[in-house]
Amino acid sequence: MTALNTPPVFSLHQGSLPFLISIPHLGTQIPADIAATMTPAAQRTDDCDWHLDRLYAFAKRMGASILAPTYARYVIDLNRAPDGANLYPGQDTTGLLPVDTFDKEPLYLDGHLPDEAEVARRRDAYWQPYHDALTGELAALKSKHGKVLLWEAHSIRSHVPRFFEGRLPDFNFGTSNGASAVAGVAEELAAMVERHGGYTAVANGRFKGGYITRQYGQPAQGVHAMQLELSQITYMEERMPYAYDETLAAKVEPLLEALVTMALERVKAA
Repeated sequence: MTALNTPPVFSLHQGSLPFLISIPHLGTQIPADIAATMTPAAQRTDDCDWHLDRLYAFAKRMGASILAPTYARYVIDLNRAPDGANLYPGQDTTGLLPVDTFDKEPLYLDGHLPDEAEVARRRDAYWQPYHDALTGELAALKSKHGKVLLWEAHSIRSHVPRFFEGRLPDFNFGTSNGASAVAGVAEELAAMVERHGGYTAVANGRFKGGYITRQYGQPAQGVHAMQLELSQITYMEERMPYAYDETLAAKVEPLLEALVTMALERVKAA
């Protein structure tokens, strides 16, 4: 039961197409009891996937279902395995309960790092409800349509030295090296971007798809999952106050709509 005056853990808009967009790093809120243990850096929620609900507004008009959390990834990362397993062994990543920012600024005050009991509490309170909703909506769409496209919508600054050298390609498509969706679709999407000519793209490069893409993408069972890690420089200001840039967004949005439309057609034809 949700306590009085406590925001819901997630929002789910249910659409008419066999198409679900999950935006697991959209949330910006931090509950007061958790915020009291955290540093000022945490309050900025720098590593949020800013404004993706606005950028993907066209998908709601198309008839997509859209699932998004209320709370920030600093509370718990919904795109990590519940046991905290590293998605990219041997590479630096942030975990199920991040302890620092992408720039390695501490998120917690001295002596306030979450213990195992707190990890379990947050997993039950925030992680599990989101994944229950994700599982339920995928099952409903698959039951109705036979197949479903799960599009994991992400974004990140164009330069994050901790994770990659130089500037990130604008469009980073991931299908767990082809295992989570219809064969070749990530490469087709990247080629579509390259033909457009205004942006760069790569398929299954540094970002191959996180936990959600890998866990739920089961093309043999009719669930096709892919992740797009979009460089934030394509649609917003990458520094505080992280403003949405309507001019940039207006340029990238038609391409984004064409990409999801093509991916949906490929899934339907699979």
